Amino acid sequence: MPNQPPYLRIAAELRHRIASGALRPGDRVPSTRAITKEWGVAMATATKALAALRQDGLVQAVPGVGTVVTPSVAHASSPAAPVEPGLTRARIVRTAVALADAEGLPALSMRRIATSLGTSTMALYRHVPGKGELLRLMTDEVCGETPMGPVPADWRQGLERAARWLYAAYTRHRWMAQAMASFTRPVASPNAMRYTEWVLRALHGTGLTPLQMIHVHLALFAYVQGVAMAAELEARAEQDTGISDDEWMARNEPQFEMIAATGNYPLLNTLFTQDEFDLDLETLFEFGLRRTLDGIAMMIGETSA
Repeated sequence: MPNQPPYLRIAAELRHRIASGALRPGDRVPSTRAITKEWGVAMATATKALAALRQDGLVQAVPGVGTVVTPSVAHASSPAAPVEPGLTRARIVRTAVALADAEGLPALSMRRIATSLGTSTMALYRHVPGKGELLRLMTDEVCGETPMGPVPADWRQGLERAARWLYAAYTRHRWMAQAMASFTRPVASPNAMRYTEWVLRALHGTGLTPLQMIHVHLALFAYVQGVAMAAELEARAEQDTGISDDEWMARNEPQFEMIAATGNYPLLNTLFTQDEFDLDLETLFEFGLRRTLDGIAMMIGETSA
């Protein structure tokens, strides 16, 4: 990939050495110091390259020896290396999406995917160069699941539809909010870019400048993403602890009551005495979406005038 970070390029080269048999199971891989000399990079970059290989289960640290190729790794020249004629990039991506949906992004690794597919980790690298590229392909796959339909003539209807479409995608695939978290380093995904183009078309003709249009798009995107990430964190917390939101509140209610009894939070205490107060992320999403669109409407009104 032309814009691939240096540590990913280094990791890809080392993967190739492992796959070709140049580095065999048990062999030492270049140390961080050796990597800095060979590739002319900083120590932090070398460390990240080795970390990427460890995350994929290709190398492991051995006390007194250094970082070595994992004994269980099979390379391309090995007669024991499994051959998977049915293994394709599309199948790998679909499997990765299903695993991330079920277990979350932190649990996703090339080794975990290989186990699920009944093949070797190195077999995956013949189709996908690494986890970074896999995440890009997963994001593109998910963004292409559901068509957005024609762009409405009314900009507000268009932005509302776009926000709900994105939130629905995040709801189906909780890990996506984290995978698309960077704004200054966006994912190079044709389907994600198609979403952006759709939103810009909805804003076309409102009187906003191109720079204002892209800022409106990103502000709305950030709002939806923020709520979706909160939902992902809550879902992960419930999965990790086995405790529902209601159970968590019941367990922690005595602590809140002790703090409230100090009298230091009179307005907050008044809020929680209201019977109708029942906050959840869905009501928060609806409230925030309306207020965000109201603000954009004021901006468009000011620009049109």
